[in-house]
Amino acid sequence: MTIGGILTAIIFGAIIGALGRLIVPGKQSMSIWLTVLVGIVAAFAGTGLAHLFNLKTSGWNFWETLFQIAFAVIGVYLVSAFWPKKPSGSGSGV
Repeated sequence: MTIGGILTAIIFGAIIGALGRLIVPGKQSMSIWLTVLVGIVAAFAGTGLAHLFNLKTSGWNFWETLFQIAFAVIGVYLVSAFWPKKPSGSGSGV
């Protein structure tokens, strides 16, 4: 994989992850890097599922994109459910 491919995966992962966060209701206490990571994993998983269904994956494909966003929604939901929440409060409690 080239540097261009890695940068493309990060940018596309950020977009897919952000779409997943927009679709999941409520506030998610996820960092940007975790959103990008969920998006990258979702993009690969959606492409893999499209390959399983023998869909064209070169260029843009509606079903592949839909699978990627669906995986991102599932990923954001799972991470927000199991990732430790940031403590709410204004200080150290002293």
